[in-house]
Amino acid sequence: MTAIAMPTRRRTSSIPATPRYVAGRIGQAVLALFGVTTIVFFALRLSGDPARLLVPEGATAEDIERVRDQLGLNASLWQQYLSFLGNAVRGDLGYSFVQNRPATTLIAERLPYTANLAVAALLLSLLFGVSIGVITALNRGRWQERVLMPIVLIGQAMPAFWTGLLLVLVFSVGLRWLPSTGYDGPLSLLLPSVTLASLSAAAIARVTRGAVLEQLSQDYVRTARAKGAGTTRLVVRHLARNSAIPVLTVAALELANLLGGAVVTEVIFAWPGIGQLTIQSVAARDFPVVQAIVLFASAVYIVINLLTDLLYCVIDRRVASGLTGGAA
Repeated sequence: MTAIAMPTRRRTSSIPATPRYVAGRIGQAVLALFGVTTIVFFALRLSGDPARLLVPEGATAEDIERVRDQLGLNASLWQQYLSFLGNAVRGDLGYSFVQNRPATTLIAERLPYTANLAVAALLLSLLFGVSIGVITALNRGRWQERVLMPIVLIGQAMPAFWTGLLLVLVFSVGLRWLPSTGYDGPLSLLLPSVTLASLSAAAIARVTRGAVLEQLSQDYVRTARAKGAGTTRLVVRHLARNSAIPVLTVAALELANLLGGAVVTEVIFAWPGIGQLTIQSVAARDFPVVQAIVLFASAVYIVINLLTDLLYCVIDRRVASGLTGGAA
């Protein structure tokens, strides 16, 4: 009797083709960094001659020319560009025209302040944004939604400079509870972090609400409720994981934006971070520092997005299967 060979069914791997995927994303990141730095390099040269800002009033044309020669600005634009790229590959982003210090050192000195502000704002955003999003989704059409959603919309509509000024007027000028500018201990972190968190929390709340509402319409939620699952168990065991990807995406983008430099907020509160350094460097036409800040901000944005994409595979295996291109 001839045995009948049963067709073998190849299993779809739940592990993504990580090396190939990561290599592709890294290649895209390098191209993006190259494009951003190139655009910024040439755009800065259109802003004017920094040598004219560095010489004293009444300086002669010879003085200006001497300063330009010292800064390397007399070389052709392409020579400056190739020199910048060659040095950047070696980790040398140049010296500040104004302070005559390495641009990387200036960024490193300001980074802890911006990092503390960004992390504090993100934690506040997640705490209030996710909570409001879940509450409004679970209580759709009830008073909780009617009270909280207008607050979310107001928070998203108000610009950071207006929110910051209102907080300063109320808590610093009126009540005198908190310092208004500068860094003078943990209390100084509160007003700027709340200002940044107001925008991020509103965005996270809306995305969380939409994600939870989408999951509430799924069959598994109705099944869980039919089996007597309470609200807390439903949120923790089912909705949290399945709604995490859009929330994680928004949170990662917000963190990248905050680390890149919350310029407006740092200026309002005289916060000694990267945002304030950016404004000062642009005003002084300090090309090396501006280029280094843009390169740093772009790298942070790209790396956080790459890590977020990889986390998708941990949160949801369906994303991992999709990255493999189907069955192996």
